Amino acid sequence: MTQQERTQIEERIVDVLKTVYDPEIPVDIYNLGMIYKIDVQDDYTVEMDMTFTAPNCPAAEFILEDVRTKVESVEGVKGANVNLVFEPAWDQNMMSEEARVELGFD
Repeated sequence: MTQQERTQIEERIVDVLKTVYDPEIPVDIYNLGMIYKIDVQDDYTVEMDMTFTAPNCPAAEFILEDVRTKVESVEGVKGANVNLVFEPAWDQNMMSEEARVELGFD
């Protein structure tokens, strides 16, 4: 896989992640800063680390499945492994400027 192919796949993954929402928050998980790592492997599988705004998120299973399903639907992706991590702990500083404005933090 060339670096250009890897970059294109990563860009498509980011685009699809921007369609995933926590049902309780009107901002997508990417702009919330919940995605810590997107690593496209040479075999076209994706390793991802993500977190939640709270460890006891009631929609965790739904969101994880939505992320995995959508990432696996991206052209060029053969499979996705989504790892749920809580280190570092999520905080409001991880949000994009767009998310901060949308939620009234700025």
